[in-house]
Amino acid sequence: MQANTSKYLDPQFLANIGNLELIARSVVEGFITGLHKSPFHGFSVEFSQHRPYMPGDALRFVDWKVFARTDRYYIKQFEEETNLRSYILLDVSSSMSYRSGKISKWMYASYLASALAYLLLHQRDATGLVLFDDQIRLQMPPRSMGSYLRQMLGQIEQVRMGHDTSVATVLHRIAEQFRRRGLIILISDLLDDPEQIIKGLKHFRHDKHEVLVFHILDRQESEFAFTGNVMFKDLESGEKIKTQPFFIRQQYRERFKSFLKYFQLELSKNNIDYQQMFTDEPLNIALTKFLSKRRRLF
Repeated sequence: MQANTSKYLDPQFLANIGNLELIARSVVEGFITGLHKSPFHGFSVEFSQHRPYMPGDALRFVDWKVFARTDRYYIKQFEEETNLRSYILLDVSSSMSYRSGKISKWMYASYLASALAYLLLHQRDATGLVLFDDQIRLQMPPRSMGSYLRQMLGQIEQVRMGHDTSVATVLHRIAEQFRRRGLIILISDLLDDPEQIIKGLKHFRHDKHEVLVFHILDRQESEFAFTGNVMFKDLESGEKIKTQPFFIRQQYRERFKSFLKYFQLELSKNNIDYQQMFTDEPLNIALTKFLSKRRRLF
């Protein structure tokens, strides 16, 4: 990454910009400039039919298997943006508002969602947005117009954090609606029943969707490095508990590690791509992983 562009990927720097549209553009353009050229290739194409080869056709589209059988040249034709669409599912539940530093999980998730929407729409992939907590709060159908980005980011900027989380319930509801095969991108802290979340994500895989999960985490959720007497409050239920973290730190870390490992193993078994993202990490990590996963679709 070039030194003069890396600042655009620092979450704390982005927090000072304020405007999501500017943030999205800064992140994506800085990321691509740092790579010197974009490795991002569209995938919203699906094979439709063959037609005879004509002078001037690109040889990369020749179906050589058909040639081997018939001794004739045929070109593969594709349908664009008809069967593969992208959906960004963004968690707006209260737990996403947690932060131990300057950047909350929600702020980081909104930056990530905005950058992904920018990338997808810039590539002319039809992209939709779903905001949810214990129910669907907003649903924008997939569109491929570049002007759609401003509408999507406007909705994200106006978000008021919701209440409890019911990730699995929402996933099942959305899966029932999204019958046409597409790319599902879930951005959430996954603070709900892990087994039920897996069942919800498997619903998408059953319907042949590609699924990516960005697990948004605060570093303190993993390290639990609190000191002294601490009052903990559940951001969703409001329940409070006072304790000395020193006496429960090791047990907490072990349970949290098991929590993460469960998702890693179960999602891997179901061919669901899973990325853990900590709010102090530059966004180029998420974007690089995202582009790497998409390459596998070809």
